[in-house]
Amino acid sequence: MACNDFLTLLHLAPRSRAGADAGGVLPHYRGVLVHDSLSLYAGYGSCTHQLCGAHLIRELTAAEEDFPHQKWHRQIRWALTGLNTQALRVRSGEIAEITPEALLLALLLHLNAFHHGIAVGLSQHPRATGRKQSPARNLLERLRDQAQAVLRFADAPRHVPFTNNCGERALRPVKTQLKISGCHQSADGATAWLTVRSYLDSARKHGLSAFEAIHRAFTGNLWMPPIEQVA
Repeated sequence: MACNDFLTLLHLAPRSRAGADAGGVLPHYRGVLVHDSLSLYAGYGSCTHQLCGAHLIRELTAAEEDFPHQKWHRQIRWALTGLNTQALRVRSGEIAEITPEALLLALLLHLNAFHHGIAVGLSQHPRATGRKQSPARNLLERLRDQAQAVLRFADAPRHVPFTNNCGERALRPVKTQLKISGCHQSADGATAWLTVRSYLDSARKHGLSAFEAIHRAFTGNLWMPPIEQVA
């Protein structure tokens, strides 16, 4: 699936790079892709990346449960949530922008805590022999090596969200359908259902109720998003 604040696209495909390409959006995307660090997304080099903060917070919380006497996970989590608080203030218009000049103390405090927490965590979880590493080590290396993608939301708070909650909300009805009714009986039926879900969720983002969107579709007045297409 792919979505933003105005459109939602759900499609049926394998959980793979080819499946993601089949939607026809990601191969040509040039903006910021907010995702959960699944390895297939790394192959999209024409866009920039933001790793979902909600997923990182969950991983840090899991690390705290595994290593309750260590402090690096709490420190990194505090830093990320603090930076997100400042980003939300910018987005709401409370402050104009996040800059070292305007929020020097808060920024330096949280950024230093973020990088220091990673350094401490890496010292407490050294690399093991071989390719397979512990979940804590993998998380810390991702935070270190992809720090720019982790913190992009703080660099551009007006345009880059901290999480991919937009996509999670769009997928929730699909998961609910699977839990209640089970899988679809055919690929054609699943594809049709996802097409309808894409239409309804896109209409909702433009202020239309599901009833109004369906009524317009069946009465010859199909709603289409008023968004100019860019070549």
